[in-house]
Amino acid sequence: MKVDPEVAALLPVLNTGFPAVETMSGPEARAAVRSRYTPPLQARRIGSVQDRSIPGPHGRIPVRIYRPEAPSGVPAPMVVFAHGGGFVFCDLDTHDDLCRSLSAGIGAVVISVDYRLAPESPWPAAADDMYGAVCWAARCADELDGDATKIVVAGDSAGGNLAAVTALLARDLGGPDVACQALLYPVIAADFGTESYLRFATGFYNTRAAMEWYWDQYVPDTRDRAHPHAAPIHADLCGLPPAVVFTAGLDPLNSEGEDYAEALAAEGVPVVHRNYAGAIHGFMTMPSLTLAVTARRQVCEDIRTVLDRYPVRSWWMSKPL
Repeated sequence: MKVDPEVAALLPVLNTGFPAVETMSGPEARAAVRSRYTPPLQARRIGSVQDRSIPGPHGRIPVRIYRPEAPSGVPAPMVVFAHGGGFVFCDLDTHDDLCRSLSAGIGAVVISVDYRLAPESPWPAAADDMYGAVCWAARCADELDGDATKIVVAGDSAGGNLAAVTALLARDLGGPDVACQALLYPVIAADFGTESYLRFATGFYNTRAAMEWYWDQYVPDTRDRAHPHAAPIHADLCGLPPAVVFTAGLDPLNSEGEDYAEALAAEGVPVVHRNYAGAIHGFMTMPSLTLAVTARRQVCEDIRTVLDRYPVRSWWMSKPL
């Protein structure tokens, strides 16, 4: 498979610069990744940004709330976002630029969730926090100038797992109603023998060894990895909200993302699936890449389309995307 030229130029830096997390403890890996984080020289312009904490199922949850620069005067869609980082690292800062892009591109209030991290807080802590944040957003929609009928759960990588699980929890626990799930190269299954795991085990930034280690941190009991709220591929997918699924062609997670999109569609869930063939895992958090800029614009457009076309609870009466 052909590598995008900009990605090819960046890969040597990424492969040598990213720590071998599988040789570390969780706190060591978190510190190593954090030490390599460099914020952008100038933050993307947005209407407002507010850090606060909200009540969660097991204590307060830090969140960062983004509002678009030009509010329309009507309640805005709300995107509850979970950052990636293997369930072990990354935070509100590492995904700040992506969240700003989502807020500006969708015209949405974005609530970025600083959920509890593994291994100190293993499964299902992160999923519980994400679901708690969605419940809070629905309750506080008026305060947020948000539209409780247009709630999007979104996330990249491990955050994509949490977004998918949150959509399941909202269905199974009777709400809140989720209008769209946006899953960016998501972690969907603890299956390390897929075609993409075998093809891209090393050399493409995210490695198979690292992914196995992430699962060991987040869901240490392998029996729990068959639970649908840990690995959504094992879930009953009927009645879930429309999905926007982005995958990267050179990603060990490519196969499971594609399989999940196909499984959702097979159950009658409206699905937009876009595969960026020359891209690597995490590419949408690399704004220097033209592919990232393109994908960010596209995901915002796709989410807007889903929200316009599929009112909450009318998914199965609508035409396919």
